[in-house]
Amino acid sequence: MSNILILGGTSEASALAAAVAAAGLRATLSYAGRTAHPRAQPVAVRVGGYGGIAGLADYLRAEGVTHLVDATHPFAARMSANAVAASAEVGVPLVALTRPAWAPGAGDRWTRVADIAGAVAALDGVGRRVMLALGRMHVDAFAARPQHQYLLRFVDRPEVAPALPLYDLVVDRGPFTVAGDTALMRAHGTELVVCKNAGGDGASAKLAAARALGVPVVMIDRPWLPPRVEVESVGEVMDWLGHAADRGV
Repeated sequence: MSNILILGGTSEASALAAAVAAAGLRATLSYAGRTAHPRAQPVAVRVGGYGGIAGLADYLRAEGVTHLVDATHPFAARMSANAVAASAEVGVPLVALTRPAWAPGAGDRWTRVADIAGAVAALDGVGRRVMLALGRMHVDAFAARPQHQYLLRFVDRPEVAPALPLYDLVVDRGPFTVAGDTALMRAHGTELVVCKNAGGDGASAKLAAARALGVPVVMIDRPWLPPRVEVESVGEVMDWLGHAADRGV
């Protein structure tokens, strides 16, 4: 009998959890634990880390996991790399449910940088009104550029205030709309957006809003990941789950 471990924290992971539950498959959805009140799920839920490659490998063995699905955020590089290594060590087949990366189109004004440090460096110069569309993990790095007025949008209100001297905080949960993000940027006079290339449709509204308003974007490229099998839809994962064992993947 299948026993699926879904490494989650994304809307795609939740959609996959619903699909496997509807198919009557046994599964556990794993969260890193950064969101205080995650959505209710139709499968078992596990919250917390594993303790690196060895810890994840031990969990796969102890729980008798038969299939591992990495549906984490495209920037969860350490977790994704650990999943590749642990699946190889234990012999559990792995597939990654990924979002297609964004690419600039007509009217976009992007500056591409390699990482958070590159984004901080790109904010040198006079003070501007900057939307940091990064979640809360990396916000404090921008304290090195204290001249800007920052707009932050978090899923939960933080227990510890951000280290930024000048900021406005919006607590909201997506998916967001182009109209809503356009209104938000207008209301705050946004002059620059900083975001990660998360890809997919769920978080793209800010890019369409920036394009419509003529606001430039500092786009952080995705991190390098080791080779793995990747698909881009829940349907493809379900097909893989139905045939992975037979294919010897």
